[in-house]
Amino acid sequence: VQLQASGGGLVKAGDSLRLSCTDSRRTFSNNAVGWFRQAPGKEREFVAVIGWNGSGAYYADSVKGRFTISRDRAKNTVYLQMNSLEPEDTAVYYCAKHRKSFGGSSRADYASWGQGTLVTVSS
Repeated sequence: VQLQASGGGLVKAGDSLRLSCTDSRRTFSNNAVGWFRQAPGKEREFVAVIGWNGSGAYYADSVKGRFTISRDRAKNTVYLQMNSLEPEDTAVYYCAKHRKSFGGSSRADYASWGQGTLVTVSS
């Protein structure tokens, strides 16, 4: 599985960004897909996950109410809409394919990972 994350960039606090995750081999249509992030010097942490059919969205408390995960099955793409960005959101963001149709926050349950896209939020 070749997952490709894109859409990162440098923004100011309060701005928005939308990240995209595509699967070049079109193999994650029946799987949950999650977003994780890793800030410099920190462990990779869970951000959000969405079920195979677009339901079952679940968020980390730190992004709840600001981030929205969605997927377009026709385009084989999962999105992460990030609003009201804060400097604490600065990290490399990774998308990952879950082993099952609906997933949670445990990294061990994710089978394939993309290469990451950098989000930098200035104050």
